[in-house]
Amino acid sequence: MLVMIISFGRMVDATETKAGKPNIIFLLADDLGWTGLSCFGSDLYETPNLDRLAETGMKFTNAYSACTVCSPSRASIMTGMYPARIQLTDFIAGQNRPYAKLSIPKWTTGLNHSYVTIAEALRDDGYQTAHVGKWHLHHAGRNENDYGPTKHGFDVNIAKPKGTRGYRLQRGGNPKGESKSEYLTDYLTDQALAFIDEARDNPFFLHFAYHVPHTPIDGRDDLVAKYKKQIRDDAMHKNPEYAAMVASMDMSVGRLLKRLELHGIDDNTLVIFTSDNGGLTQRYGKHDGFTDNFPLRRGKGSAYEGGVRVPAIVRWPGVTQPGSQCDAPISTIDYYPTLLEIAECNGSEVHNQDIDGLSLVPLLRNPAIAMDRALFWHYPHYHAGGDSPYGSIRSGPWRLIEFFENETLELYQLDTDPGERKNLIQTHPDIADKLHGQLRSWRQSIAAQMPIPNPDYDPTRAQQVTKKRK
Repeated sequence: MLVMIISFGRMVDATETKAGKPNIIFLLADDLGWTGLSCFGSDLYETPNLDRLAETGMKFTNAYSACTVCSPSRASIMTGMYPARIQLTDFIAGQNRPYAKLSIPKWTTGLNHSYVTIAEALRDDGYQTAHVGKWHLHHAGRNENDYGPTKHGFDVNIAKPKGTRGYRLQRGGNPKGESKSEYLTDYLTDQALAFIDEARDNPFFLHFAYHVPHTPIDGRDDLVAKYKKQIRDDAMHKNPEYAAMVASMDMSVGRLLKRLELHGIDDNTLVIFTSDNGGLTQRYGKHDGFTDNFPLRRGKGSAYEGGVRVPAIVRWPGVTQPGSQCDAPISTIDYYPTLLEIAECNGSEVHNQDIDGLSLVPLLRNPAIAMDRALFWHYPHYHAGGDSPYGSIRSGPWRLIEFFENETLELYQLDTDPGERKNLIQTHPDIADKLHGQLRSWRQSIAAQMPIPNPDYDPTRAQQVTKKRK
């Protein structure tokens, strides 16, 4: 007998689903740095639910975002490709500095339909799919409805309600939500729970992309009051508003995990948590006081570890050892092939794509396994929180950074110097030459676009930002 299930506006043929396929929940923080959780070293932010997720799953200590800003990293999760390969290399719609030393290349300001996203692959294999929260992959200047989540494989898209200011819904904006809260994180969590309630009997993929703790720094009032009483002058983290935003996210995760337990599906649900880039620490050379990624150097938008190293936790019941830790470097490009393998999804259309990531399944089974590969970054743009355009490679403990403006190189040994304080370019020129060669070869292999000298360069106006590109 053919059984049809109505699922958030889409009919799912139950005969097409496969018994035993795990549900998948992917949780993505926005601008959360490497030390942004208690279990990753924060001395202010309390994250008991994410700490419990780590205690029951696997922590990755060398996890990276594929870019130092958000949209490219989000695209890498959706496609499994490096941002440079798909030429989506900056946050949408980017920043224009018409008098900077370099002119940025023409890049793709949105996720094209030519790629099979992870949501499309899973949906075509019988999964119910929902996107909740921040997308930030619309094509700038085009109709959002043509490039939103439902055009990229999601059956359901639950976004920030119209009229929301910062993280505050309009008064009375959440009358049907079980939390009754008008704080955005709580509202989105209510919607995510409703999806789980309805989709629980068949495999589902929930991609929950939080807006917190991105600017504006605006915490829920009761949580801000709580953290104001806990501020210490000698602490690394001192911002009660930011702490409240992190806490609201952690409370959301706790509600999701409890709902899985309520329905008895927690043992058959893969949960992944990570961030799209590092925490924002400064803009235009001034420290904002929002957060700190110490011991890592700098933060979002920069070329250094603070811009790209992020917390990551994976819980796959029956596979990941509770309380385990993996020190192998991984990237957001790896989640795509990982989910395909876990879901046993082998769509032929997926294999026509040049997937850059590697499946993390071997690491989830045995965190001691070595992954013999280098990781790359390519950011041919300027950013308020960062340096000049750059490229980078990590291979083993070594990280080489190439700054494009002055063609300078920096080399760091991360296992002994995670804060990138000691530039070893003079003492290890052989290692630098080898890594630089690999970096250049990689750029050539994927046709990475490079900035070029700007004929309108004016050092007195190099930091000037305009809305329109030249």
